[in-house]
Amino acid sequence: MGNTALKKHYATAEKTGVLNISNRKLVEFPVEVKQLKSSLRSLDLSSNKFSKLPPDIGSFLNLKSLIVDYNNLTELPMEIGNLNKLENLSITNNKLRSLPQSLSKLCNLKELSLQQNQLTEFPVMLCDLKHLNMVDLSLNKITEIPDGISKLHVVELILNQNQISSLSPDIADCPRLKTLRMQENCLALNSIPVKILNDSNISTLSIEGNLFEMKQFINMEGYDSYMERYTAVKKKLS
Repeated sequence: MGNTALKKHYATAEKTGVLNISNRKLVEFPVEVKQLKSSLRSLDLSSNKFSKLPPDIGSFLNLKSLIVDYNNLTELPMEIGNLNKLENLSITNNKLRSLPQSLSKLCNLKELSLQQNQLTEFPVMLCDLKHLNMVDLSLNKITEIPDGISKLHVVELILNQNQISSLSPDIADCPRLKTLRMQENCLALNSIPVKILNDSNISTLSIEGNLFEMKQFINMEGYDSYMERYTAVKKKLS
């Protein structure tokens, strides 16, 4: 897309509130995009070569969707927490090693996709987000799910292909958590809290590919209680 075409693209975005400039080999955040900060509701910057987002991203106060997949981001600016209308944030296939505490201010966030980064710690700041439905942290380097996670409000939590060997029983107290996916981690059978099976709202627990056989899991205390929830949900959906 040449310069003239891009200018038309920006002019259209000013009217529609939607801008997709993915796959443009961009290294720096375009000045022209900054001029659209009051108009944009949806911004797709995926498949470029950004190594950072500017602090100015925090001034796009009407953004509801921000997609920055397939770039070279190693960190996010603290100012991203100013986007209090944001509902969808997708930053997959980057190089993030940590997340700013300011994510806890994204009070309308519903979906967060962070798969295939370099995260080593579970982002506990997400526990403050009451409308969060789905978080995908697959293909990172997270080693534990810590205590204090019981306030996490997600419905679906995806942690496949990390390095998790420790899982806090607090996860059983997450009020809305129905689906927990932890395939291909480093969990031993005794690392799975019985409370998840006996006393939680989790009705789909995917844990294949850990350090035990699934037939051992089936013999765990509380497995029957879990299967009752699983079956009840399946009946509702059929």
